[in-house]
Amino acid sequence: MWIVFGIVVAVALAIDFFAMHKQGAHRVSFKEALIWSVIWVALSFAFVGWLWVYLGGLSADLAAQAHAHTKALEFITGYLIEKTLAVDNIFVFLLVFTHFAIPLEFQKRALMIGILGALALRATLILLGAWLISEFHFILYIFGAFLVYTGIKMWRSIGKEPDLESSAAMAWVQKKVKYVREFDGEKFFTIRNGMRVATPLLPAIAVIGVVDVIFAVDSIPAIFAVTTDPFIVLSSNAFAILGLRPMYFLLADLNERFHLLSYGLAIVLLLIGTKMLLIDIVHIPILWSLAATVTVIGTAAVLSLYVPPSATPGSAYPFPPKEDKE
Repeated sequence: MWIVFGIVVAVALAIDFFAMHKQGAHRVSFKEALIWSVIWVALSFAFVGWLWVYLGGLSADLAAQAHAHTKALEFITGYLIEKTLAVDNIFVFLLVFTHFAIPLEFQKRALMIGILGALALRATLILLGAWLISEFHFILYIFGAFLVYTGIKMWRSIGKEPDLESSAAMAWVQKKVKYVREFDGEKFFTIRNGMRVATPLLPAIAVIGVVDVIFAVDSIPAIFAVTTDPFIVLSSNAFAILGLRPMYFLLADLNERFHLLSYGLAIVLLLIGTKMLLIDIVHIPILWSLAATVTVIGTAAVLSLYVPPSATPGSAYPFPPKEDKE
């Protein structure tokens, strides 16, 4: 399973890099973002379909069937949780690109590099987390309490735009990375007055990397509430991250249409945090966790279409409005 997972991810990344190189720097349209989003989602469900068959989903052995069903449901639940939590990443990515004035045609490459770093980072944290849980069971209670705290914090912060200027991540990067304001295509370094200096793309990626560390600490415990199987945790997380780039351009184009989604995310964090805290008292079937996640997120998305942003305390997606085209 690990070998197939590694091959699928490597081939998918290679195809994505080839397509990006062939297209060159360009603005990603809504249609292109939608097509690539569908491709990544289809690939994720094709993988879990293969996993289900491999583990005995079609076997005559009832025990093997039950095991395959459980692992497939764990993957789908973890995938959906990570996919929805990734929305917060997208909002911060937009703020970072706006701060460094990264043109739309260069954002695709920056996101791709950031995704590679995120995959490596999350793989390390997930394997470390799996080891800690196997050695120290009480870690689950710490994760659960942290998720409840994060859910409450997320609910309270809805409508409040993060102060990127005064953030520790921005201060650290600007102190460590010296750069010029001019771009040199999609290059991370350029030559100015005979010296090799960074372009704004390098500090932008550095900030995204630091921010992803923070988001990983928030989101990875959420999957451990679903399963402690390191393969399921890592694979579902990886497939959710792989589709983050087209998802960014898709949501950026949709603007504030799903402005209530952050409320749904906060509720999901509270639910899975509570589930983790009760793990030794009440056994909650994985199917219930999946149903609760889909119901809460789906309800928030549907209500967003009927409740105008002005009727809510704040917008979960304060993307800048589009300019009117005459």
